[in-house]
Amino acid sequence: MANITFSSVLHKDKTVYAVAGSHKKTILEIAKESHVPIDFSCGDGQCGTCLVKVSSVKQRSKRMGHPLTEREIAVLSEMGKITKAQVEQMAIDDLVPSEWRLACQMVMRDEDIIVEYPSR
Repeated sequence: MANITFSSVLHKDKTVYAVAGSHKKTILEIAKESHVPIDFSCGDGQCGTCLVKVSSVKQRSKRMGHPLTEREIAVLSEMGKITKAQVEQMAIDDLVPSEWRLACQMVMRDEDIIVEYPSR
């Protein structure tokens, strides 16, 4: 079981327990179920509206969710949030090289994370 702390400047932090079976749910799906107001448009990893900053609660941990999807790589590259060198390093290390993720694409692992999202 993992904890997800959703953090925003305009909203009170909210910690949610990702229960067994949620390892197929995206951060966006968990946020919706928990009434966390993460913006999104397409929900399909093509627009970048659901951009979030993810960090591990454990400072030494580098792994944050499943590897980036091809859609995430394309959108994050276009937005300037990930470089070609980081994408290449990810393929070598099998680690997520960027703290930036798309909430509609990121699937949880068994780790406690902080998800920072913009607020209106």
